[in-house]
Amino acid sequence: GMRRFLTVEELEAEVGKEVAVSEWMSLSQERVNQFAEATDDPQWIHVDPERAKRESPFGGTIAHGFLTLSLLPKFFEQCIDQYTNTKYQQ
Repeated sequence: GMRRFLTVEELEAEVGKEVAVSEWMSLSQERVNQFAEATDDPQWIHVDPERAKRESPFGGTIAHGFLTLSLLPKFFEQCIDQYTNTKYQQ
């Protein structure tokens, strides 16, 4: 279920622990390519499936680390009730 933290102190008490697990998400090669274009980071490990299949230890392309990080708000929203304080409720 969704976790709820009413204070910063409650959240700080969870440092070092697994707080939540989001749903799995698949990223298409097209999305990775779009991110590569937007960030000017067209390294082959991200955008060249044939080369990545031959040369990468992962057997294919991988998403950019920053693409993964940019999805944190989505994952956070799935797992953490962010609006528990009434002054922030809409």
